[in-house]
Amino acid sequence: MNEQRSEHRFETVAIHAGQTPDPLTGAVVPPIHQVSTFKQDGVGGLRGGYEYSRSANPTRTALEENLAALEGGRRGLAFASGLAAEDCLLRTLLRPGDHLVIPNDAYGGTFRLIAKVVERWGVAWSVADTSDPASVRGQLRPETRAVWVETPSNPLLGITDIAAVAEVARAAGARLVVDNTFASPYLQQPLALGADVVVHSTTKYLGGHSDVVGGALVTDDPGLAEELAFHQNAMGAVAGPFDSWLVLRGIKTLAVRMDRHNANAHRVAEALAAHPRVVQVYYPGLPAHPGHETAAKQMRGFGGMVSFRVAGGEQEAVAVCERARVFTLGESLGGVESLIEHPGRMTHASVAGSALEVPADLVRLSVGIESVDDLLADLADALAARA
Repeated sequence: MNEQRSEHRFETVAIHAGQTPDPLTGAVVPPIHQVSTFKQDGVGGLRGGYEYSRSANPTRTALEENLAALEGGRRGLAFASGLAAEDCLLRTLLRPGDHLVIPNDAYGGTFRLIAKVVERWGVAWSVADTSDPASVRGQLRPETRAVWVETPSNPLLGITDIAAVAEVARAAGARLVVDNTFASPYLQQPLALGADVVVHSTTKYLGGHSDVVGGALVTDDPGLAEELAFHQNAMGAVAGPFDSWLVLRGIKTLAVRMDRHNANAHRVAEALAAHPRVVQVYYPGLPAHPGHETAAKQMRGFGGMVSFRVAGGEQEAVAVCERARVFTLGESLGGVESLIEHPGRMTHASVAGSALEVPADLVRLSVGIESVDDLLADLADALAARA
């Protein structure tokens, strides 16, 4: 078990947890253990508990210890993608006949996994407005085993009061799962607020450089941790050594990057809110956002994601995405570079026609760490009315 508790502050933990200098050479950065199998000292005589890299690898162990420390959990588990982590978690928590509550605003890939795959196992699901604990309570059933939350949510930046929904879930005997990808552990730590499991796409802010795909689970429950670790090994969708090393490298600068993401996104959101061709802005840092007070209570910053609706409907929203030049048209988020996308046709196409369908005139921004003046100028050009 990779339990990591520290008296140090976040920035120090991010750099040092799981990062002990190499005992042989003294290398400050732990090496990449690009190996599939390990020599045994006699049958079953494992060195450090390592036998085969699907089961455990020293580089992945370093990342898992680091993730646990960042989220204040007892166990971290690293996967080949965020959806691989979600799949492992859902297979661990749910059985045929069980029920799951999901948010009315969620990542399209999560919805696809639940609606197109998990449902085939005989698991039922229903949708709640997780920003309203009463809505969550209204969807609970005797067979509900888990409540799934994204906060901030993707792509409408909704905010859920984690402590309040944790209390609702706990009273029903259900686990609370929080996807913390948009916030990162630097801005929000759901386990401390009552969540049972935290989910991350480490592809995003944790990796931070758009050069790796990965996922993670963190929990403070030792029994659940053992179950998840068993399924991680049995299913095999683990993070490889080099991918683990890349995420670890990204995490070292997470705090300073998030500070810049926050500052830039706030400026962008304020400018969009004042723009005559913007219908609505979704950003929890704006006082007008319905979740602003809750976000201020449970987060140390409001994040680098901004969504907005454009006057002129879907056609104009698509055109804005295509006219941007500093903002790169592409999916994903959380990298140092700014990205722009049309959720209805890109990341959230899978929710079309469902209760999670997103507005057709919606544009989503992942605000990077470039000069904010360049970002503002680029958006102004992209929003300029056509001649």
